[in-house]
Amino acid sequence: MTDHTGPGPVAVLGLGSMGSGLAGRLLDQGVRVRVWNRTAERTEPLARAGAVAAAHPAEAVAGTSAAICTVADSEALSAVLRGPDGILSDGPYPGALVCASTVAPEDVVRLTGGVRSVLDVGMLGNRDHARSGELRLFVGGEDQVFAAGLPLLELLGKEVVHLGVLGSGMRMKLLLNLLMGIEVQAMAEAVELAAASGLDRGRVLGAIAGSGFASPVMAFKAKRLAAGRFGEPDFRLRLMAKDLLLAAGQAERAGLALPLLEAARDTHVRATERGHGDEDCVAVAHALAPDPPDPGPQR
Repeated sequence: MTDHTGPGPVAVLGLGSMGSGLAGRLLDQGVRVRVWNRTAERTEPLARAGAVAAAHPAEAVAGTSAAICTVADSEALSAVLRGPDGILSDGPYPGALVCASTVAPEDVVRLTGGVRSVLDVGMLGNRDHARSGELRLFVGGEDQVFAAGLPLLELLGKEVVHLGVLGSGMRMKLLLNLLMGIEVQAMAEAVELAAASGLDRGRVLGAIAGSGFASPVMAFKAKRLAAGRFGEPDFRLRLMAKDLLLAAGQAERAGLALPLLEAARDTHVRATERGHGDEDCVAVAHALAPDPPDPGPQR
C-alpha cells in the first residue's frame, strides 16, 4: 500500500465494475474511502479491505473531501444526489463532486446545480484499468475546480484531459462509446456474413483481430465473440444502448443526421429487447440473427 497524504477521505457511490475498481485503487493508494451501493452486499469486499460502508449516500459523504458517483444512469444519479438521504438532501455538499456516471451532459448541469465544485469525468477503460490506475479520464468543469481535483484524478488515471466547461467530459464519453458501439457491431456483422457464406467464425475473427483493420477494442472483443462468452460483462449491452440513445439525442439537438449512429442505436436497442441487456456488449450479435419464423395460428 502506498503512503498517501493527498485527498481524503473520499466517498465512492455506486459499486459496479468501475466504482469497485476506483474504490480499490484509492484504498491501495492509502486514501480513506467510504462506500455506498444500492445493493449493500457489494460493499462487503471493500469493507474487508478497509473501506467504511454507509447505509445511504448522505452518510457515505459525511466528512469527505470528494465524492465520486459511478451509478448507471440519470435516474440513479438523481436519486443519489437529490433523493431521500441523497448527497444534497440536507443542503450543498462542501467537497468536490465528481460525476463519473455516463449521463446526458445537460443532466450533469441540472442535477448538480448549487454545488460549488463539480467535475464530470468520462472514463475510458475497463474494471482492470480502474483497479490499476490505468484509466484515461476526460474532464469537464471550471478551471479552478479542475486544478483542485487534479491530484485525486491523477491517482485514478494515467491520462487526465481537461476539455472545458461542465458537461464536456460526458460529451467526450458519448463520442467514444459511439465509436465503440459502431466498431463492435461492424465486426459482428462481418462475422454473420462470413458464417452465412460458409466461412468458419473462429478463423474469421482471428483474421480480423490480427489485421490492421481492427482497433484494440475490436481485437479484445473478438476473443469474446469467438468464444461466445457473453457473461461476466466488461460493459453491459444495455448500458451501451443507453449511451447510443444519449448520443443520438445529442446529434438530433445539434441538427445532425448520423446514419451509422442511428443504425447502431437501433441494433443495440433490439438486442436489449431480445433479453441480452445484461450480457457483454458483444451480445449485439444476437440482434443480427434472423427473427424466428412465425408459427402461425395454433389449432
